[in-house]
Amino acid sequence: MEKLLILNPGSTSTKIAYYEDEKQIFVESISHSADVIAKYDLIVDQYEFRKDMILDVLKDKGVVLEDLTGIVARGGLLPPVKAGAYTVNDDMVWQLKNKPAMEHASNLGAVIADAIAKPLGIPAFIYDGVTVDEMWPILKITGLEEVTRKGIGHNLNTRAAAMKYAREHDKAYKDCKLIVVHLGGGISVTLQYGGKVADIINDEDGPFAPERSGKLPIQSFTKYFGNSGMSTKDMLKKLKSRGGLVAHLGVNDSREVEKMIKAGDEHAKLIYDAMALNVARCVGEEAATVGGDVEGIVLTGGIAYSEYFTNEVKKNVEWIAPVTVYPGENEMESLALGGLRVLRGEEEANTFVKVE
Repeated sequence: MEKLLILNPGSTSTKIAYYEDEKQIFVESISHSADVIAKYDLIVDQYEFRKDMILDVLKDKGVVLEDLTGIVARGGLLPPVKAGAYTVNDDMVWQLKNKPAMEHASNLGAVIADAIAKPLGIPAFIYDGVTVDEMWPILKITGLEEVTRKGIGHNLNTRAAAMKYAREHDKAYKDCKLIVVHLGGGISVTLQYGGKVADIINDEDGPFAPERSGKLPIQSFTKYFGNSGMSTKDMLKKLKSRGGLVAHLGVNDSREVEKMIKAGDEHAKLIYDAMALNVARCVGEEAATVGGDVEGIVLTGGIAYSEYFTNEVKKNVEWIAPVTVYPGENEMESLALGGLRVLRGEEEANTFVKVE
């Protein structure tokens, strides 16, 4: 039996789970107050206090560390990586501590996993990191030589959804031709083709979302930014956390928006329907990338629980391919199942080499 510890650090919490084979024994979300987080200048400085809290929870739950056979962590902001598993090694830990692609709490996952796993003599992995980049070269080209598109987004959830689709249709993942949409605080649309994440319209370049502004008309935005008096840092924060539904309606919860619509708020309906239509348009964009050769469209993420929203998307994309809905993000399960595949020899873990 494989006994796995799963780690998923977020900005204000650290989720941990314990699995015995495919069975989740428990999942726990450890909250971190804003006051505590504010004490640390860099994400990596939070390493010790988060690790200690994880160990305290494991002790309280009666988990014997020596019984663990592996640890799987959410992948941090590494330089571009392949999809699938990577063994946590010294190069990866160095990269995340000293030269990550971006500051983000998920950078702590592999660092903490390594610190717990090494003394136990067990392997630690990351799986389907945020920076998976398998995009076809032609899709990276933009109208400026200095600016290229990059593969970055909700790879963990969208690949897990695609693999679930493959299992349910008795197919190999590599033989599937899918468009998978992650519907969460940010929205991304992926083309999963030939066993690769061949393209991704990420939550910065695609539909606006509960908190993200998504793609904007470049000339209008450039004028707005120039006249705003905001710093680049503040503007990026606005685009990332104060755009979308927050900007238009003042809320980031789609359930609240649906309550507003049911109460007769026509403006809320217009904005919400526009968000759904933007999703559908990006699905159409990915379908055009492969000349319509798509067998299925998969909607996943938290907003996929909404029948209203998924129906709005469906009515504009079902002409392309049948739509399957897998609600929820299922990140902990996705990490656990990925780790199990490696430990069982069904997948081979990649080796990370640092980029200085």
